[in-house]
Amino acid sequence: MIPRPNLVRETGGSFPLTGTTTSLDPGLPAEGYVLDVGADGISVRGGSPAAIFYGTQTLRQLSDSGTAPGVHIEDAPRFGWRGVLLDVARHFMPVPDVLRFIDLAAFHKLNVLHLHLTDDQGWRIEVPGWPRLTSIGSRRPRTMLGARQHALYDDRPHGGHYTDDDLRRIVAYAAERHVTVVPEIDMPGHMQAAIAAYPELGNGFAGEVRTSWGISPHVLNMRPATLDFCRQVLDHVCALFPSPLIGIGGDECPVDEWASWSDEPHTIQPRFTAEMAAHLATHGRRVLGWDEILAGGAPPDAVIAAWRGVAPIAVAAAAGHDVVACPDTSVYLDYRQSDDPGEPTPVGTLLTLADVYAFEPPPADRLLGAQANVWTEHMESARRVDYMAYPRLCAFAEVVWSSGPRDFAEFGDRLRPHLARLDALGVNYRPLSGPRPQDARPGAPGHPRSLEDRLAELHQMTADLRRV
Repeated sequence: MIPRPNLVRETGGSFPLTGTTTSLDPGLPAEGYVLDVGADGISVRGGSPAAIFYGTQTLRQLSDSGTAPGVHIEDAPRFGWRGVLLDVARHFMPVPDVLRFIDLAAFHKLNVLHLHLTDDQGWRIEVPGWPRLTSIGSRRPRTMLGARQHALYDDRPHGGHYTDDDLRRIVAYAAERHVTVVPEIDMPGHMQAAIAAYPELGNGFAGEVRTSWGISPHVLNMRPATLDFCRQVLDHVCALFPSPLIGIGGDECPVDEWASWSDEPHTIQPRFTAEMAAHLATHGRRVLGWDEILAGGAPPDAVIAAWRGVAPIAVAAAAGHDVVACPDTSVYLDYRQSDDPGEPTPVGTLLTLADVYAFEPPPADRLLGAQANVWTEHMESARRVDYMAYPRLCAFAEVVWSSGPRDFAEFGDRLRPHLARLDALGVNYRPLSGPRPQDARPGAPGHPRSLEDRLAELHQMTADLRRV
């Protein structure tokens, strides 16, 4: 079973799946459950409907050809936030594929889908009164192939966006599986798609949706009309998503274009973030932002997604913020899985299945949990997402669910039969033996990096946080 339950006692025998009795038990933890399979039948007791759902996912994994072994299981999660980010801005993912992604995450007892809806390379959500966000901002004329260092392109146009009904369907589908969808509208940087649609939001740029990867220098201006635009976007997001947290990004925002607005352009973003946080508070929501928003002071109730190594986790907690651990060198699932030349578009540091399984979020008083991030610059299809996410997401699910010591060899013994379940679910996971010939993308070359090089870069990138 994956993730591994906290207590499993085999009671012997094999019993038909003729019906399952479920009941709420207020004496159990909110997400804790007890599963019993025996001669008296099958029962799942849970501290909440979500807990009962998790118990039934365990039962799904136990069942084989209409029977299940006699067993008594007591289980509860290690963390309350067991998340995965899906980037649908770089490569649009149709609704059925998003629903399938949710199904697979829920099967592994993950409970947060961080949905990255906008970026320089695409805007995927309708906003009333701003039709060009989708008629222009959701489309790009071509797409970069491979790492940006190679400057190669596929000249096929790419695009797509979600209607309001699409997003309501995604939210409802996730809620049925006890997954909270946390939307993200990245601002004030990563906004070139919006500025391409409405140049008056920018600082003089009049061009197309970004076609290359990397960070656009074109950011929002700070005019009152632009701030009103941001508020209108967030109003609509709040109307569609019941999540108590709303992501506003705040990461990788160049300040060069703000030099004409202020002698201290680095002070602009903290004020912007504070204004958006105050507006979200009128809806009863809190800001989720990347750890860059700590520089200059994050809003007091902001939740921090700490991605630039592990150092920002401690900084966020010390500043009194709830924090989600998602350091790139441990849980960025776009990073290469091996040194095999057949790996598709190998970028970033080496992040093997064993590396993900070894991830241990550093202790912090305000640590909500952890999140794996699936950035899709190099994932042009749902099958490619499968390949990059699984089985590493299986390992991550165990990290955030299961308590106690972990043994990678023992995990491997459970993973091998689990892969048969993924086969049955049609998941195009990466084989444990390595990439298949059809997995390679020779026309989309990568840019591997060493861990030492990346850690040195992260140290430089977070110098501002060491002054917080």
